[in-house]
Parts: sequence; structure tokens; C-alpha cells
Amino acid sequence: MTRRFLFVLGSARTDGNTELLARRAAEQLPPDVEQRWIRLAEHPLPDFVDIRHDGPVQPPADDNVGQLLDATLAATDIVIASPVYWYSVSGLTKRYLDYWSDWLRVPGADFRATMAGRTLWGVSVLADEEESVADPLNGLLHNSAAYLKMRFGGVLLGNGSARGDILKDTRALARAKTFFARDAALARFPHETEGRPGAPTP
Repeated sequence: MTRRFLFVLGSARTDGNTELLARRAAEQLPPDVEQRWIRLAEHPLPDFVDIRHDGPVQPPADDNVGQLLDATLAATDIVIASPVYWYSVSGLTKRYLDYWSDWLRVPGADFRATMAGRTLWGVSVLADEEESVADPLNGLLHNSAAYLKMRFGGVLLGNGSARGDILKDTRALARAKTFFARDAALARFPHETEGRPGAPTP
């Protein structure tokens, strides 16, 4: 299967540090790897409403929801590129991930079966020099991948606040050169998240 990377940009500003770091990493992908970049701020999603127990979930009526669902299903690799906002992903990113709960129940989408075995990656820049500040973000992505039996490629972290700061982080730029070349180190541990508070319920 041809690898198709979907880069989901969750920053509230354009050309931010996280996007710059993600693009540096993407430059290292082989030319035959397809890349698609979607900026969530340009594809606003409606407020997420949890209707799991109110009957079948219908196919998306909103164009942005449908476009993101189709792009997600088509990708072999999904890269969540979100700055650390209050120790986790941005609000735009969290809303996108909330919709995964609906997509599990969209007739004909086969979201769970399609996502199983594919790879979830993260790219994030934080203002704090202590990388452990990003542990909640890393945990959110790791547990989401485990729940869907995806592979987890890890999170590429960098440091910066003002626009362009990431270009001064030589360590992050060096890690970006080999980030996507690694095998996904964390495989599939669905038992780690099933039944935990906050995990989607079947």
C-alpha cells in the first residue's frame, strides 16, 4: 500500500512553530509518499454533540466533517501537529479527535477496522524547556492509538514561543530529520485504555 500522510494542523495561528517543525520532518519523507495538509482553523467543525446512545449516527451532513472523515480514512499515517496548549492539544485538535467517537458509528465507514494497524504520530512545540510538560499530550495520543489498535510513532517535540523560535532549536531540527524514518516503537495495547474514563465507549 502506498503510504499517505495526513498532517492535521491544530494551531490557532498560521505558520506557527509546530507547523514549521512538522514541515521540516515531512521534507525527509520519500517523494513517493503522498502528503495532505489540513489546517483545522480553515475547516471549522461544529460543536461536538455526543449522541452515542440516541440512535444510529448518520453520515456527516457538514462538509468540513465529511472532508475530515474522508481524509482520515484515506491516510495510512496521521500526524497530529498541535502546539501544547494548557499541557495538552489545542482546542481545535481536541474537537477533531472528539469526532472520532462519532465516526466509530457512521454506517459504512468501518472507522475502527480501517484505523487498526495504521500509524498515529504527533508533532508539538511548547514554550517550556521541560519536555515532561507535554506528557498529557503524549498520553492522549498514545492512548487514542492504543484504543483503535493503531501503531504509535511517538511525538516529535520542540521548544519555542514567538513565531520562528523553533528554527533555533537545533536538537528538535536534528530529530526531525529522522522522525518519520523510525518504525513505530509502541505497537498496539488496546487493553491499556478500554474501560478507562475518557476513552470512547463502543
